Amino acid sequence: MPYRRKIFLVKFVYVFIDVLCLGTSIYFAAYLRRYSVQFDITIHNLFFNYHNPFQSAYLVWIFAALLLNNINGLYQTRRELLETAEIWTVIKSVIYSCIFTAVYLYVLKIEKFPRSIFILTGIFITISFSVWRVIKKIFVDFLVRHGYNNFNVAIIGAGKIGRALAEEIKKHPGLGLRVVGFLDDFKLVGEEYAGFKVIGRISDFSDIIRKEFVNKTFITVHHDSSVFLQLLEMAHKLNVSVRVIPQGFEFASGEFTKYNIGFIPVLEYGDGDSRLKQVGKRLFDFVFSSIMILVLLPLFGILTILIKLDSPGPIFYFSQRYGFRGRKFSMWKFRSMVVDADNVLRALREKNEVDGPIFKIRRDPRITKLGRFLRRYSLDELPQIFNVFKGDMSLVGPRPLPIDQIEKEDLRQLKRLEVRPGITGLWQIRGRSDLSFVRLVKWDIWYINNWSFWLDLNILFQTIPVVLKGKGAY
Repeated sequence: MPYRRKIFLVKFVYVFIDVLCLGTSIYFAAYLRRYSVQFDITIHNLFFNYHNPFQSAYLVWIFAALLLNNINGLYQTRRELLETAEIWTVIKSVIYSCIFTAVYLYVLKIEKFPRSIFILTGIFITISFSVWRVIKKIFVDFLVRHGYNNFNVAIIGAGKIGRALAEEIKKHPGLGLRVVGFLDDFKLVGEEYAGFKVIGRISDFSDIIRKEFVNKTFITVHHDSSVFLQLLEMAHKLNVSVRVIPQGFEFASGEFTKYNIGFIPVLEYGDGDSRLKQVGKRLFDFVFSSIMILVLLPLFGILTILIKLDSPGPIFYFSQRYGFRGRKFSMWKFRSMVVDADNVLRALREKNEVDGPIFKIRRDPRITKLGRFLRRYSLDELPQIFNVFKGDMSLVGPRPLPIDQIEKEDLRQLKRLEVRPGITGLWQIRGRSDLSFVRLVKWDIWYINNWSFWLDLNILFQTIPVVLKGKGAY
C-alpha cells in the first residue's frame, strides 16, 4: 500500500474512533440526565432529529472536538510522545471544544441546555479520548516491538551525547528505531560504543545511507556550518529526515520552546517560573500524600505486625539525610535489617559492590528474612509518604543519600540538593541498585534541569512495573 494512502487510512480510523467516543459520551451523559430534557434519548433524536433544540449544539461540539484534535496533532502516530503528554493535549482539546460549544449556545441563544449534561459530556469525552489513546499506544508499541514499520537510524557523532542517545534508543524499543551505527571523523572505523560500531566517516554519509537503508539521521555533534549544511543537503537529496540534538541540552533548565522571528526559527532554552512550579509540585505532593496515608494505613498495620514477629527491634528505622538546600531530616523506613546493622557495616565496607559513596551488596547479612521481601518490592520505603506529607521529601526527585556516605563524595552531587529529594526518581526506573553512582548523579541533574509535572507523572507510572518486577533491588 502506498505510504500516503496508508497515512490517510490510519487518520481515518483515528477520526472514526473519536466520532464513536464523542457520540457515546454525549449519549450516556444525556441518558444519565434524561429527566432534564423533553424528548426520548435515542441516537436519532440526539443527532438527526431537527425537532431536538440541542441537535445543532451536539453536532457543533463533535465538529469542534475533531477539528481541535487535528490541529493539536492527535491524528498522528507519534511514537516518541509520552502517554501523559498526549493525554494533556487531549484535555486541552476537550476544554477548548467545551468553550467553543458554550459560546455557540450563548450566541444562538439556545436556552435550557442542561448544565449537568454539559459537564458530564465534557468528562466522558475526556475519559474516552484518553483511554483509547492509551490503548492505541500499547497496541502501536506491541506492533513496533515486533518489527512493524521500524526505521534504520544513523547517529552522527560517537561522543558522549551520541553514545547516550544510542543507549536511550536501545532502552525504548517502542520507538521503532534501529541504530545501524555511528559516523564519526575522530573515531576509528570498527570501534564499538554503547553496543554499536563506528561504520564510517561523515564523508561516507551518502554511501552508508544507501547501503544500510537509513531512514533517519541524528546529529549529536556540532561541526562548522559548512559540514552541517553539507549533511542537510545530502539528507534532502536522499529523502532522509534529520534530527539535531540541541547543543548544551544537558545544562539547560526548563523546556525548549520553538518560535519564529520573521522567517527565522528560534529555539529558546526556557526556565519559566521555577518558584511557581515548585509551589505546584508541593501542593500535588501534599494532596497525594494525604490520600495515600489514608489508603495505606491498613497495609502499615499488617507490616508492623509482621516486622515485630520477624525479628526483635523497632518497627521503623530513621536515617539522617540531606534534603532541600542541605537541610538535614530523618527519613522514615520500615526496618529491614537487624538492630545493630550500622555497627556491622564497618566490617562489610570492603565488600561494597557499587561505586561512589553508596554501600550495596547483594547478599547483605544484616537484612532480615522479611527485610529481603520488603526491599525487593520497596515496601520498606512506604513510610516516606510521611516525609512527603511533612515537606521533607517529594514523591519524585533525586534519592536522598545517607549523610556519612555523601560527605565523602566530591561536589558533583551538590546540585541534587537544589530540590526536595524523592521517594522515586529516574534512578528507580533506570536500574535502581544496578545503576552506577556516576550515572545516578547524571540522571538526577538531568531531572532537575528538565523537571515538569508531566515528567513526574511519567516517572510515577513507570515506577509501578519496576517495583513489581523487583529488578535491581537489594
